[in-house]
Amino acid sequence: MTLSRAHVAHARHPAPRAHTARNQTMVFASLAIRPPAACAPRRVNASSAAPAKVTRSITSGAKRAAVRARAGPSGDVKKVVLAYSGGLDTSIILKWLQDTYGCEVVTFTADLGQGEELEPARKKAEQFGVKQIFIDDLREEFVRDYVFPMFRANAVYEGTYLLGTSIARPLIAKRQIEIAKMVGADAVCHGATGKGNDQVRFELGYYGLKPDVKVIAPWREWDLNSRTKLLAYADANGIPVAQSKRQDAPYSTDANLLHISYEGNALEDPWVEYSEDMFTRSVSPENAPDTPTYIEVEFEKGDPVAIDGVRYSPAEMLTKLNQLGGDNGIGRLDIVESRFVGMKSRGVYETPGGTILMHIRRALETICLDRGESHYKDQMMPQYAELIYNGFWFSPEREMMQAAIDKCSESVTGTVRAKLYKGNVIVVGRKAKNSLYDDKLSTFEEDGGAYDQKDAAGFIKLQALRLRTLRVARGDQ
Repeated sequence: MTLSRAHVAHARHPAPRAHTARNQTMVFASLAIRPPAACAPRRVNASSAAPAKVTRSITSGAKRAAVRARAGPSGDVKKVVLAYSGGLDTSIILKWLQDTYGCEVVTFTADLGQGEELEPARKKAEQFGVKQIFIDDLREEFVRDYVFPMFRANAVYEGTYLLGTSIARPLIAKRQIEIAKMVGADAVCHGATGKGNDQVRFELGYYGLKPDVKVIAPWREWDLNSRTKLLAYADANGIPVAQSKRQDAPYSTDANLLHISYEGNALEDPWVEYSEDMFTRSVSPENAPDTPTYIEVEFEKGDPVAIDGVRYSPAEMLTKLNQLGGDNGIGRLDIVESRFVGMKSRGVYETPGGTILMHIRRALETICLDRGESHYKDQMMPQYAELIYNGFWFSPEREMMQAAIDKCSESVTGTVRAKLYKGNVIVVGRKAKNSLYDDKLSTFEEDGGAYDQKDAAGFIKLQALRLRTLRVARGDQ
């Protein structure tokens, strides 16, 4: 699923709302986005009138949605849970599901901090006669249970990509399956194309959590394989299309609280520089303040908990780091990555808060982790990152690695001071109560007998033993 540029154009610093108790049968929450500058959470109040409102829309649209069930390309389907953004593509998919499968469609819209108003998604679903509409605020769960565990591993794909899109897919898949079980759906549906990684990520999540679920992937089934056909289908079925949507967008976007991505169309030539007006979460490094911003970030067991003495929830923390990074031109990335499906793809990313977190967290590890721990983590990291990129979040090997990473992170408690300046994260201080850094051992001055330099001679000879033996045996071969 992708978001249009218009959805994110005014969402540089989307702020988290506090988690609320969820009705176990269905969530009917009116969601609103705080102004970009806000960092404190906004509580989501479940309106008591919302269910009645949906019921009224069902009454008026029931006849339109009551289509006899029939077999589609994926077989007989009685009820399907659609990952629904409310945008043009997923609105077309919703109607196509009703037309093609004649099944009941349940919509699920996830708030992952993408910075857009989600209430229109409810209204659009109501217009199609959808009876069960789920709009879930998942930001705290997203950061706490997915983003932070990934950052404990220092995960970076192919040396650069901070996995902002990849890490969101398992949570969406998990919640879709939860809803499917709740409402008795026998199928789930996503809006990912047949060319990208997301189809793999979604479906590995689905099958890993519910092996017998039916999966509908419209982009692999329908013949609406051009923008002209999509628009014609929308017009024929009364699906509103904004004038801006009738022209090709310069690129597609995907956003959540960790990052926003831009790819396709104008960005497909890797030699052509991106346009500066594309970015929504950061100023350019050239236009960032001439005075550096200093911050002190406190960590507990590997996760950030406070900035400059102020404690934040996980989603609030990432929101605040996004604001600090974006204001200082931090977190822009232009890369060509290797997709799991086999092709190369260019992507441009903004990950301001994640970039800060990656730098300062590693700085704290340098004084909290033993050399063996640190080096072994570094050996695991590429495989761990690849598992997430490829969609294997729910695999046993990822969970095994996570257990080791989390155990290692228990010692990562302390504070890092950093300077943010024109696109750079410069660590200028780190401290921890359990620091392994001992200035008595590392000093070049008198150490009071803490370290006997004569011991180094035997250490070196033992290390050199195999090299000396090899040279004697083989000579100059």
